[in-house]
Amino acid sequence: MSSESEKETVEKKTEDAKLTADKVSEKPTPAKKPAPTKEEPELPAFEKGIADKIVEKFGEKTTITYVKPDRVGIKVGRDDVHEVAEFTRDVLNYDHVDSVSGVDYPADKEIEVVYHLSSYTDPTLSRQILEVATRAPREDDPIPGNDATRLPSLRDIFYSVEFHEREVFEMLGVYFEGHPDNRRLLLPEDWADLPPLRKDFRNKGR
Repeated sequence: MSSESEKETVEKKTEDAKLTADKVSEKPTPAKKPAPTKEEPELPAFEKGIADKIVEKFGEKTTITYVKPDRVGIKVGRDDVHEVAEFTRDVLNYDHVDSVSGVDYPADKEIEVVYHLSSYTDPTLSRQILEVATRAPREDDPIPGNDATRLPSLRDIFYSVEFHEREVFEMLGVYFEGHPDNRRLLLPEDWADLPPLRKDFRNKGR
């Protein structure tokens, strides 16, 4: 065998050995485990039944925001909130409003008003709270009672909202159309500053 052939044989053996070593040193890529599927929690049957009745009656006019033990939350447009409130009283047996609160959303140019409904007369609702939220347009320079920040009052449906709605009116500037007494409740009658629960209110005034 010539020296040239011997050299080629040695080089080939060296290359084969290197390829074999590289294959041995390579770590196999572990197979990816499939991501665990997140099971949706089962909704409480009684509360889901309440939500289903609202959706069946009003469809896209309402949005169910949550369903959990003893609590159901819905959102409804201001043009439909009065009708929805009547349904909750006459069909679902919610006969009392525990509280009315407001949330200022300057970026959305809206103010949300939230009613928390319960029942004194239906024992099946003794632990239940139904949250009904609606929104009014927000004025950057409000003139409470004389601008577009308005909602229909629920005073003719739930007597207990009378003072709550008055407080939301003076603290956030939401005027409730149909309310029998939209006077101030906590602030002085000559209050001329921004409603004090608006996010742009400052102690030193406008």
